[in-house]
Amino acid sequence: MKKGIHPENYRMVAFKDMSNEDVFLTRSTANTKETLEVDGVEYPLIKLEISRTSHPFYTGKSKLVDTAGRIDKFKTKYAKFKK
Repeated sequence: MKKGIHPENYRMVAFKDMSNEDVFLTRSTANTKETLEVDGVEYPLIKLEISRTSHPFYTGKSKLVDTAGRIDKFKTKYAKFKK
C-alpha cells in the first residue's frame, strides 16, 4: 500500500436524513460548518436527502420524494406527446 494517501483526520460525524429526521453517527473526514447535539455531545452535521432508512431498496417501500418539482416539469414537458 502507498503511504500518505489516506486522510488522517477521521472524527465522529452526525449524518441526518432530512426526509425522515433519522440521525446516525459514524467516522468521517467530511467538512461541515453545522453541528448537531446528540446525547449531550456536539458533533459536526452532514445533511442527507436519502439514507438507509428512507431508500426504497432498504425499506422495501416505493416512496417518491420530489424536492425540486422535477416530476411536474417532466409531466408538462411531455404532456404534448400524450394521445
